[in-house]
Amino acid sequence: MIRIESVTKRYPDGTVAVDRLSLEIPDRSITVLVGPSGCGKTTTLRMINRMVEPSEGTILLDGEDIQRRPVTTLRRSMGYVIQNAGLFQHRTIIDNIATVPRLLGWGKRKARARAAELMERVGLDTALAQRYPYQLSGGQQQRVGVARALAADPPVLLMDEPFSAVDPVVRKGLQDELLRIQDELGKTIVFVTHDIDEAIKLGTMVAVMREGGHLAQYAPPAELLSSPADAFVEDFLGADRGIRRLSFFPSAGLPLTSGPVIPADATAERIAAADAPWLLVTDAEGKPLGWGERGDLTAGDIRPDRLVPHGRPFVPGTDSLRAALDCAVLSPAGWAVAVDDAGRVTGVVAQATIGEAIRSAHAAGHADVAEVAS
Repeated sequence: MIRIESVTKRYPDGTVAVDRLSLEIPDRSITVLVGPSGCGKTTTLRMINRMVEPSEGTILLDGEDIQRRPVTTLRRSMGYVIQNAGLFQHRTIIDNIATVPRLLGWGKRKARARAAELMERVGLDTALAQRYPYQLSGGQQQRVGVARALAADPPVLLMDEPFSAVDPVVRKGLQDELLRIQDELGKTIVFVTHDIDEAIKLGTMVAVMREGGHLAQYAPPAELLSSPADAFVEDFLGADRGIRRLSFFPSAGLPLTSGPVIPADATAERIAAADAPWLLVTDAEGKPLGWGERGDLTAGDIRPDRLVPHGRPFVPGTDSLRAALDCAVLSPAGWAVAVDDAGRVTGVVAQATIGEAIRSAHAAGHADVAEVAS
């Protein structure tokens, strides 16, 4: 565990970056520091590995004051990932990843073998091993940065806005990869971001900081969204925090129906029997092709290019109610398409039914809170 006890960072000109911050960061978790620019997020992160020395207070790592450890030993026990990866441009990818093991005295062969293993773990093709950073995309470089930070198997991983310089699609992939790696390795991760959506997605615990380096609220994401501590936290979470909260409600119990689902070779009788104004047409493998108005569908002549796109489907039990609601809202029929892991349609669910599930989930959540309070 990392324990930050009444830590302050005051610069010579009188500027206070962090003010009497106290925080307990649990083991094997992702703790996200989030807040506006100038709130002390990065300063706090850098005080953990002593890149910045605190003016007052104590930081404990597994009960020991980090000031008692040699700074080089401390830093080598922590992985560190920054924006734009911070790679050595004159070194190959495999030697970039092997940097810390080599500093710790590993032989070149052992260090490179570890680097090759980590390339696969972070989703990098080992064929890239002999390339240089400038030959890789931004997303690939960030993966190299994560692999390098993990190379010596440190118990703590510090990440300072590591995904902020890549496009949204790559960013989502990197976030998913980090969650997968964390599920496998169980590191103690401290992650800095200014993006509340990223904080909610990644964080086991989220620390919202305000200007002046003050802690506004420290809570699990679901609690943060349901019970913001004050107006500042509520404003920072945004007007759509209720939609974000749906990410924590499972879609597993949604009642699905196959009534409006027909195959592309459906007979006239089958089309007529589907008692719905819009029908979802599937291919021979049961995968969705698109929606069509029942009156416009002709048996034996259902062409995919005449159908309306079905949008992104959801996987019950894997995706959340937020994902299901998004599917329904974007559907011309007002129905969300449910699929299995292979992409085959398992049924559809109406927007109104999803609304009922949301109300039930909220009611259950309020009941749980009341029980705990009593």
